[in-house]
Amino acid sequence: MKVYKLFFVLLGFIPIWSSGSLFAQTNQENEILLNATLPQLIDYALKNKPEVKQAIIDEEIGERDIKSALSGWLPQINANANFNHNLKQQVNALTTNGETNYITFGTKNTSGIVLQADQQFLNAGLIQASKSAKYYREQYKRTTESKQINTIVEVSKAFFDILTSQEQLKIINENIARLEKQLKDAKAQYEGGLVDKTDYQRAQISLSNSQADKKRTEELLKYKYAYIKGLIGYNPEQEFSLTFDTQTMEQHVLLDTTQILSPQNRVEYRLLETQRNLQKINTSYNKAAYLPRLSGFINHSWNYLNNDFSELYNQSYPGSVVGLTLNVPIFQGGKRTQEIKKSQLLERRIDLDLEDTRNLINTQYERALATYKSNLNDWKTANANVEISKQVYNTIKLQYDEGIKTYLDLMTSETDLNTSQLNYLNSLYSLLSAKLDVQQALGTITINP
Repeated sequence: MKVYKLFFVLLGFIPIWSSGSLFAQTNQENEILLNATLPQLIDYALKNKPEVKQAIIDEEIGERDIKSALSGWLPQINANANFNHNLKQQVNALTTNGETNYITFGTKNTSGIVLQADQQFLNAGLIQASKSAKYYREQYKRTTESKQINTIVEVSKAFFDILTSQEQLKIINENIARLEKQLKDAKAQYEGGLVDKTDYQRAQISLSNSQADKKRTEELLKYKYAYIKGLIGYNPEQEFSLTFDTQTMEQHVLLDTTQILSPQNRVEYRLLETQRNLQKINTSYNKAAYLPRLSGFINHSWNYLNNDFSELYNQSYPGSVVGLTLNVPIFQGGKRTQEIKKSQLLERRIDLDLEDTRNLINTQYERALATYKSNLNDWKTANANVEISKQVYNTIKLQYDEGIKTYLDLMTSETDLNTSQLNYLNSLYSLLSAKLDVQQALGTITINP
């Protein structure tokens, strides 16, 4: 299949190819991802994720099913051969003028070869296959599209999750560096008799907690990398690394919230519409089952008769027949009537599925939009809090160095800064994920071949 180019780039927050990125390929089936961007991950997943590959195989299987069903319109040619040896030949009575004679019919050995061609001219089942082929192809393609869209969303969220953890790790490392300096200063002040032991002990506790946070984040990152490898169908033994462009993503978190929701944009809804069309064709087929079936045939046979097996095939007695077969269904105990009513009920059921899906899509959109707006507000608030926390920390740090503020004040401002930075990262991840959910609900995440 052609490599899919993602309309997903229009989402805005996907990093552009960077000069430092590397996308090495050892062969067509075994690519190595080093410093991979999000578009590269998605492209790799669409080609290698088992679930997507299975859907593509299902498309190919479906195409074979369609061609198999339509093959009934072509001539069906068959050859049959037989050989019979009569252990006891049949004896029949022949009465002539009141006198009965017993005559043995046939020969001990008979054989025949028949070559026959059949051609369908009118067949409700084949008419149904012809009409439904288009919709079956749509069904298979839309199922694949649904798998691909889900893959885009899952891979993107996993990528953002790793990005968040990577940034958290940077913040923790910066915090550890500050705490190590504070610990060193507190120890020097304690040894110089300027402060009591509690400042030094508090610095030790804070440093230990930050180091524990670092270890926990590093271990979780290992799992998250393993998870995204499995998600995209990547060999866990191969080298793997990602590259991030946080600033670009931050600049494109905004979303047009005035877009009009249209259920027809959702692949799930279009899939149901296809199923409804198929069911309508099935209803038409059940109605057409009242029609007769008309087919033609032509055959040629070679017959062999002889009492001596060694001379059986020395002489053939050929024959040839051409004709038409008309089958008119008259009465089947009401089966066809019940099948028609059943099919009409299934149509009504799919109509209700469509109505229910419209309601679900609307609910999903409203929930996703509300979550996005809430997360957008949280992100703006967290961003402002980071700047304020930095100013507060820097001011209190200067005052602490001059002996105006206590170490407890410094630790409080340090904690507030660390918390605000982590809250900002978490809100950014939540906002990016919510934006994806809104776009998925709108049906604007699409794949163009």
